[in-house]
Amino acid sequence: MTRKNFIKRLAQLSVIGVFPALYSWQVEPFWVEFVQRKLPVKNLPETLEGKTLMQISDLHVGDRFDWNFLIDSFQKAQQFNPDFVVYTGDFVNHGTIQEQEDLKKVMIHAVHGKLATFGILGNHDYGKNWDDTECSENICHILQDFGIHMLKNSSEESHGLNFIGFEDLWSPNFYPTQVMKNYHPSKANIVLCHNPDACDRDIWNGYQGWILSGHTHGGQCRIPGIITPVLPVENKKYVSGEIDLQDGRMLYINRAIGHSFQIRFMVRPEITVFTLTQA
Repeated sequence: MTRKNFIKRLAQLSVIGVFPALYSWQVEPFWVEFVQRKLPVKNLPETLEGKTLMQISDLHVGDRFDWNFLIDSFQKAQQFNPDFVVYTGDFVNHGTIQEQEDLKKVMIHAVHGKLATFGILGNHDYGKNWDDTECSENICHILQDFGIHMLKNSSEESHGLNFIGFEDLWSPNFYPTQVMKNYHPSKANIVLCHNPDACDRDIWNGYQGWILSGHTHGGQCRIPGIITPVLPVENKKYVSGEIDLQDGRMLYINRAIGHSFQIRFMVRPEITVFTLTQA
């Protein structure tokens, strides 16, 4: 190989190597996907047939990426005019005072459901070590000021649909048995649970229905069917999307709209738009 050909080949290889890096850093992290799918719910009232439920998860407002992207995504999401909206945790990255102020700037543009809007906390909403209850309360107050009804080991029924919200699995306030021991299986129930590992805990009291989670970000970088190198869960089957738990429970893991770090590869940020149907 001549020196000229060697330099040409080296340049070609450099371009091939640089493109995926730029794509995973500057393109995919801001290329939100609106995933549209049906959500068959047991005991769903006929009046809610065909209504939409939007799930938004893991905003991670902080200094890891330009959170103005979240505002732009919210504006796109509002075009779906959802009937219900649920936020499934991790609104901030470390919960600092600056992040709390930035969260206010984002939530001015929050997406609300025409019928109801609910939220739960994630581990990051409990501060850097996930044990700061003062931080979590501050986050709750901010969200409630912007029209999000926060569920903390509690449930709330809206127009015949019962939302059950857990505190985060890694937080000091994870006591879901308080609400699950009194839930009514005859109702149309949906559980909001940030960390899908909670599905493997003995807390469900025979619950059968949907569990909407986040937390994993889908791994952020993966080659589907081959490798997902980083997953913050014990059960490595909990990556993203729909998972049949084989006992009457169905799990859906949202890939998150925000990021722990500004890098994604084959795991686009997600906002999920469910159409409610009768199971």
